[in-house]
Amino acid sequence: MTSRLEINFIRLLSRCESIASEKRGETEWRLEKYVGALEEMLVALRKSQSKPTPEVLTEYTRKVDFLKGLLEAEKLSSPTEKALANQFLAPGRTPTIAKERMPATKTVHMQTKARCTGEMRDELLGTASSQKGSSDTDLRNRRGLTLDERQSPSELDAILQHHHNLQEKLAEDMLNLARNLKNNTLAAQNIIKQDNQTLSQSMRQADLNFEKLKTESERLEQHTKKSVNWLLWLMLILVSFIFISMILFIRIFPRLR
Repeated sequence: MTSRLEINFIRLLSRCESIASEKRGETEWRLEKYVGALEEMLVALRKSQSKPTPEVLTEYTRKVDFLKGLLEAEKLSSPTEKALANQFLAPGRTPTIAKERMPATKTVHMQTKARCTGEMRDELLGTASSQKGSSDTDLRNRRGLTLDERQSPSELDAILQHHHNLQEKLAEDMLNLARNLKNNTLAAQNIIKQDNQTLSQSMRQADLNFEKLKTESERLEQHTKKSVNWLLWLMLILVSFIFISMILFIRIFPRLR
């Protein structure tokens, strides 16, 4: 049976999901306060005697963590950072209330992704427009400059040579990195191969030792059986000798009257 605490938790969680799906302003404070209250109620649910099943608790935790991550992502300044943080959010898998066809957190996740994509597109278009405007301004300024104020061909060649040298250095660094990676991989393969050979030899030596131990155990068992047999026969002979000796002693030395 669902406890009163769980019912209140579900109601507050549904309310938080509803607020998260709406477009909120910077002055909106309710969602953050509600999520804090959800965390406290979730801790109380875990300690409650009539707590839900572990699967339900895991789903509740997943939804609360999603809302917390959503709030933290919204505090980021760059749309790119928001989109990246949104990629790592994991929405709930089951609906919070029965009338939901699709989990509300999943819907919020999709809306947030679309919003972040739109902000990134707007930022990109705005940057491109500003760059285009600055390029036109530079072009007009260059047309107004005199021939002596423009860069000479030697300076352009020096700049191009500098960029070319940087590209060559970068390519060389990447080549060295790939070479080092290949050497480390080969060294690791050799070490693993040697370890496998050592392990195989140890296993073969262990099998040989086991066979030798088994053979020696059988020999010891046979030797023990032979020793027991000789001791038994020796005891029988000794007992028989004593018995015959007593009879002879009695016959030879009759009892005095």
